Amino acid sequence: MILFFGRHDDTPMARAVEAAVELGVPHVLLDQTQLAYDEAVIHLGSTGLDGWFSVGGQRIPLQTVTAVYTRPLALPVERQGELASTRAQAFNDMMVEWLDVSPCLVINRPEAMDSNASKPYQSQWIAHAGFAVPETLVTNDPQEVLAFQRQHGRVIYKSLSGVRSIVRELDSTARQRLEQIRHLPTQFQAWVPGTDVRVHVVGMRTFAAAVTSEAIDYRYAQRDSLKATLQAITLPEDVADRCIALAAMLKLPLCGIDLRRTPDGSYVCFEVNPMPAYSYYEVETGQPISSALVELMAAA
Repeated sequence: MILFFGRHDDTPMARAVEAAVELGVPHVLLDQTQLAYDEAVIHLGSTGLDGWFSVGGQRIPLQTVTAVYTRPLALPVERQGELASTRAQAFNDMMVEWLDVSPCLVINRPEAMDSNASKPYQSQWIAHAGFAVPETLVTNDPQEVLAFQRQHGRVIYKSLSGVRSIVRELDSTARQRLEQIRHLPTQFQAWVPGTDVRVHVVGMRTFAAAVTSEAIDYRYAQRDSLKATLQAITLPEDVADRCIALAAMLKLPLCGIDLRRTPDGSYVCFEVNPMPAYSYYEVETGQPISSALVELMAAA
């Protein structure tokens, strides 16, 4: 039995569940929007972890779960009152703790996803895997930023943490707000020319998509009245191997790796997303990422 833990209204989760149905793989969805109404018992004894959870009245022993795909998002506001909200939060917290210690395949364990909480920390793993990383400055000193820009010319900036942020260029308008970084250290990087490539690693498989866009951050191209076009591509074998090795180092059976292919054909790596919204890339390129995910879980 494979378990999906997340929200039914989250597109990547919904697509994975659809793929399990299409492939005929036995599964169950533990929906975060329904935790106030479900039940679970988990205990640790001399024989290890034991327990069960129920979904819609169906009791499922933990020992029967062979793989989990989890995308733990924010719980919805519970309309049934404070008691229901507290119960749902306790259920959610218990499941998240279980994900870190369960002996089954977990995609991905919360502990492993923490590597993205600090982008400078994660970049050290990226370099260890053999990828080039952009020249980077982390500071809350505006003068250091200006010196960095004089050295490198074009510079972009983004958040240090795993919280999703819009990548922007340090232009004349942004420079006027540089004093604000005194209150919040920010990450600045030298601009890297080339083509964006998103690589999804699923176990030992890679799915790469080249992105054509004039936007600094193609994920928000429409916000800037621009377009982004995605095309499935085949990575050079050594680059694909490095992506798989990097995912393994970070203990992420599924991840989204952001690369840029430079004009000379080399690859620079920006970061690794441990909870990628792969469905966008699947729709745009036709790559069977959700099927590969379910097949990986079914083989666990």
